[in-house]
Order: sequence, then structure tokens, then C-alpha cells
Amino acid sequence: MSIVRLARPEIQSLHAYEAPEQVDDTIRLNANESPLVSASNRFRRPLNRYPEVRPEKLRIALAERFECAPQELLVTRGSSEAIDLLVRTFCRAGKDSVLTTSPSFSMYRHYAEVQGARIIEVETLADEDFAIDVSSVLAACDDSTRLIFICSPNNPTGTTLPRRQLEKLLRERGDQSAIVIDEAYVEFGDSPSVIQLLGQYPNLLVLRTLSKALAFAGARCGAVVGPPAVIRMLSAVQAPYALATPVVECVEDALQDEQLALAERAVVQIVEERERLIREVGAFEFVRKIWPSAANFFLIEVDDATKVLQCCKERHVLLRHFGGALASCIRISVGSADENDQLLRALETLKDAPQCL
Repeated sequence: MSIVRLARPEIQSLHAYEAPEQVDDTIRLNANESPLVSASNRFRRPLNRYPEVRPEKLRIALAERFECAPQELLVTRGSSEAIDLLVRTFCRAGKDSVLTTSPSFSMYRHYAEVQGARIIEVETLADEDFAIDVSSVLAACDDSTRLIFICSPNNPTGTTLPRRQLEKLLRERGDQSAIVIDEAYVEFGDSPSVIQLLGQYPNLLVLRTLSKALAFAGARCGAVVGPPAVIRMLSAVQAPYALATPVVECVEDALQDEQLALAERAVVQIVEERERLIREVGAFEFVRKIWPSAANFFLIEVDDATKVLQCCKERHVLLRHFGGALASCIRISVGSADENDQLLRALETLKDAPQCL
């Protein structure tokens, strides 16, 4: 069983770009590069030369962090690029469909619309902490469903899909759909990565990012992990030299043991602050409900979302509102202790509501 056959036929036969040869300690007159090195160059690799087409040292380091084989991983410009590559690889415009749950990360829909793929949305169970009903997901699939995106923990609800439910989805869709698990927030919860299931389920693909737990959102670096044959196809679709030299080097540095230890301690602090905020925000009378979260944010329901948002903005604190089915809800990202205290002070002013009207 292989999901390679689900890819667009022209992608299955696509050959990767053949870049000029790169060999250390040689004179490179084969890539139309400048021989001049800028005086502002502060990197280990000279910026007048193209980076590697695919940064192998970085791929090996990320594979070690995510506990997979290097050939099972493609380094991407954040996990957003991975979503784009997957949709372009697997979906024919006007013919194939992408299934997502709702509410969830909006970029699944965005890239499907860019590609001209049909969107199938399955509502989560709001009364059960926005749990995903896998039976409903399976029932909504049809012969055109090439990709199923599951964000776990989910953005913006913080909900994690239980392992047994994921395995049910993987088994029952088999080679009919690729199941893409977006683990952008996995480090903030108690559930281990599902990357460990790759050997059992050849229709599983996993997205990871350095934006959250490693605090490298500005570097735009992530990865897609899956069967080597699928990774080769995605690599052929990805632009050559996708990762800039400064990004490659700063991420290599971030993956050193000392920096990873610092990141792990930061995650612990963020989780502690998340639980503190949930307790203290939940004490305000205008907060109707707070959903449990396994991410670096949590979702609240309030009496008047517009008033809360405006009052916080006036006090230099920005929160996130989504509208629609979440019109009365606000997502709060967990900041530093000082930032969280400023949020709490802003919310305190809502006791004197006219000030925020």
C-alpha cells in the first residue's frame, strides 16, 4: 500500500531541479555566482554562494530531533510551506478534495483554494471540548478525498486527537487518503508525537515546526515527515535553494544540545503560565467558559467578545478573535509572566465596563 499513487500523475513523474554541482574547496565557476564576498557577511558560509539545494546537515539534525530517518524528512519554510507542497502534489484542480475539521487552522483551506481543490469541512463537537468525531470524518470522505488535515493539538481549540481515534482513521482510509497530522504544538501537551507510527501506517504524514517550542517563528523553518517516496516527490515540487543560508545556520545553532535544553525549560514555563492564566482568567465573571488546552494558547468564551478585545487593545494587549461559530470566543496566547500580568490587569478594568465602551 502506497499513497504515492494518489499524487497528481505529472508530479509522480516530475524530476527534481538539477542544480550546479557543489564541492568544497573548489573554484565554483558553474553557477553564475558573484566572486565578491560582502563585508557585511557574518555567517559561516559565504552569502555570495547559493546554499545547498536541500540543507543536508540541517535535515539530519531535524531528523534526530523528531526521531525519524533523514530520508523521511523534508525541511520546509515553516510548516505552512509543507501544507502548500502537499496540496499541490496530491490535488488536481477541480477534481480532488481536501478534508479539514472546523474550527481549525485556516491555511489548510487557503492552500486548497489556491490549488482549486474542493474543501470538505467536518464540524468538531463543541459540547465535547471540540473533539473530532472520526466517524463523521470518515463518512464525509469520498473518492476524491486525497488529503485529510488534522491539527493536533488543534488551533484554535487546543484539543488533541486520541491515538486510538487517529489509528482508526489511518486504518479505514488506507491508501485512499493521506492523513496529515499537524503537530505544531505537540511539545506543550502530554501526548507523544505520532511520528513513531510511521512504520505502521504508510498513509501517515506529520508536520513539525520550530516556530513554537523553539521560539523560531521568524526563521520560518519546519518539516514534513513521511514515507521516503512521498518526501522525494515533495522535494521535486519544492523550489531549489528554499532555505536561505542565514536561516540554515541559525537553526543549526538552535539545535545544539545547550539551546535545546533552554527551549525545553521555556516550554515548561509556558505550560505553567498557561495553567496560571486559565485559573486567573476563569475567575472573571464575564468569562463563561475556558476549554482545556495542550498548546501554548487557550480558548475562552465571554459575554461580549468585542468589548474584551477593545478593552485589551486600549491597554496594549492584542488577543485573537475568529468570528463565525466562535463569535463569542477569544484565543489567548501565553506570553511571558510580565506580559500575562499585563493581560490580567487589562481584564481587571472590565469590572468598570463603561471605560471600555
